[in-house]
Amino acid sequence: FSIAQIKRSAGQSAIASAAYRAGERLYSSYYGEVSDYTKKGGVIASEIMLPPHAPEIYLDRATLWNAVENCEKHPKAQLAYSFDIAMQNELTLEENMELARKFVQEQFVTKGMIADLAFHSPEKEDGGIPNPHFHVMTTMRPLNPDGTWGQKQRREYLLDEDGNRIRDKNGDYMFNAVHTTDWHEPETLEHWREQWAAAVNTKFEEKGLDVRIDHRSYVRQGLDLIPTVHEGANVRQMEAKGIRTEKGELNRWIKATNRLMQDVRKKIKALFVWMAEVKEELSKPQTP
Repeated sequence: FSIAQIKRSAGQSAIASAAYRAGERLYSSYYGEVSDYTKKGGVIASEIMLPPHAPEIYLDRATLWNAVENCEKHPKAQLAYSFDIAMQNELTLEENMELARKFVQEQFVTKGMIADLAFHSPEKEDGGIPNPHFHVMTTMRPLNPDGTWGQKQRREYLLDEDGNRIRDKNGDYMFNAVHTTDWHEPETLEHWREQWAAAVNTKFEEKGLDVRIDHRSYVRQGLDLIPTVHEGANVRQMEAKGIRTEKGELNRWIKATNRLMQDVRKKIKALFVWMAEVKEELSKPQTP
């Protein structure tokens, strides 16, 4: 469960990003360019979810993201949030998609975000691990009750003891930029990650599966284990073809080290149990 920002300062486009995730051909009126990903494989389905006050024209992907692009005037504007979320191999595709829609509706759409979903299930090489996942692009600007775009931030002017605005050395009024939503807050991201883990684990429990996921790191869980590194699709494809990669080698070493540490801990635990039994036996009255 990772989140990033789609922003012009990184050379990104909301239209190109949406086209890639949905596997579509979209035209950007802001850049005057076409992004064509119709030959991209692995896209199962895509859809747009709207809050009640959003205009229905935004159910069209090109209309939605062109509106977002044209609403942002700054050359380094932040355009959208992008979520990459893993689906679970223990669940069916239909169960995964139902879980994703419910989560997006409850956590994003009800908060006023427009959400653009795309479900991916890339073809895996023989012996490879399935990697079903879904992408969500959400709007960053809130929508006003009339369906127009609101502001990301508002100005909160600094006041003196008499309630008058304070000017800086250039004569401009001093202010703090205050976000109009809490969508950018680290606590909000933590809440989203926690809620996704809870939703998945509830589904596992309903199906009687003895597996669980945890949104926390090993350190936060109190586990003395080394986390593996994210490999990505390209590395997995190379590994599946027998081509050993640096990330693949590192993860193999990490997994082997974790197994070794767990084995050593088990032996130490067993040794302490044995010592306790010996002490108990020695403490009993002995026959002369």
